Amino acid sequence: MALERVQKAALLTRLVAYGLRVYYSVLRRTLSAKFTTITARTALPPTDPSEVKNVIVVGAAFAGYFAARILATSLPRDYQVIVIEPNSHFNFTWVLPRFCVIEGHEHKAFIPYTPAFFSQGPKDMVRWVRDRVTSVRKQSVVLRSGEEIPYEFLVIATGSTVGDGLPSRVGTESREEGMEILKGMQARIKAATRVVVAGGGAAGVELAADAKNQYPDKSVTLVHSRQAVMHRFGPGLQSGAMDALTRLGVDVILGERVDPQSADGKFITLGSGRMIECDCFVSAPSLWLVLRPPWCGLSLTCNGQINCTGQKPASGLVADIAPKAIALSGHIRVKTTLQIDDDSLPNVFVCGDVADTGVANMNSKIAQRQAEIAAHNVVLAAWDKKPSYTYEPGWGDGIIKLSVGLDRSITHFWDGKSELVFSHQESDPAGVCGPAWASLAARPFEDTGVYSG
Repeated sequence: MALERVQKAALLTRLVAYGLRVYYSVLRRTLSAKFTTITARTALPPTDPSEVKNVIVVGAAFAGYFAARILATSLPRDYQVIVIEPNSHFNFTWVLPRFCVIEGHEHKAFIPYTPAFFSQGPKDMVRWVRDRVTSVRKQSVVLRSGEEIPYEFLVIATGSTVGDGLPSRVGTESREEGMEILKGMQARIKAATRVVVAGGGAAGVELAADAKNQYPDKSVTLVHSRQAVMHRFGPGLQSGAMDALTRLGVDVILGERVDPQSADGKFITLGSGRMIECDCFVSAPSLWLVLRPPWCGLSLTCNGQINCTGQKPASGLVADIAPKAIALSGHIRVKTTLQIDDDSLPNVFVCGDVADTGVANMNSKIAQRQAEIAAHNVVLAAWDKKPSYTYEPGWGDGIIKLSVGLDRSITHFWDGKSELVFSHQESDPAGVCGPAWASLAARPFEDTGVYSG
């Protein structure tokens, strides 16, 4: 025990030191960009619109949105940032498993995009386009509407996609439709008596725990193909999650797979042939599905039950211009500068879930760090300097906060050898929604509508 305490203390010290180094690196890059801006930027943009150069950011989730803000404050004045995003609102996916269960909070998962997020940059620096990019060319992108927009630099932050949506995504571009989809999931779980959740990753554990916590009289069963829930994380989180599920009364079946086609509204069959009573089936596959090639998407159809599919990188946009840059996992290969791994495309950068950076467990913190590095490299290139900032996976980024019921959570850090585990009591069923809104310059929980800057 004494040795374990010493190891944990050393790990905590190392984690704090790592955080300080990352903060210093961010501060150094930010100050450098600000200094260049102050000393070299022209006071006014070109009077001739044809002289304005475009930096296009495709996608405005954690990576793309934050990259756009950095670009808006640091680029030369003869540039503008064009953000292309099909969703009406920022989808705060962290809370979707929770809002699949509890009622009356679904609106909090959709954070309005606001001009205030870019307030530190010039007022006319950002152009917001609510549309979807359908193809990427070497000097332009083509939108679903048919419009073609040229670019000097391109930042791809398209993230990952799912087939049928919840509990990982809502599967629609509209806030109103997304809220209705969440309400529909809530109604199905509320009306059920025996809920079966397939997948013991974060989404599956959180949904199963919340469903049992919210409806203690229901039967909730979690089926996972591995021998431990949260198997890609350290043993402390695995045991903590399992203990929480057991405490709540969730029946956990390990080492089994579900045959979704067998669901008939009364029973569902496992791979072993065992049948479980089930009138509501939810599939929340673990992240292993992200590592499958993009042509191996799994679609689950369960006779009118709740259907979901695994996530996969949204890398199809570069299939025509850089097919060799798409890894077998479906991610886009990148250099350490986060430029796409194709020497013919030095002006194309990639960050977030879609980038092949060797990150085992992607999270918003890592996405924002990649966004910061990619954006500052674009700024260097725009000032005719060589992109020199590099990204490497940092062991200090491996932090996850897992909700294990409506009033409890576990924060876990693991470096592959030692781990830190912290349990918390939670008082707000909406979790960190309030701080998330504030961090995106939106007032909780006031919807200001669709941003069209």
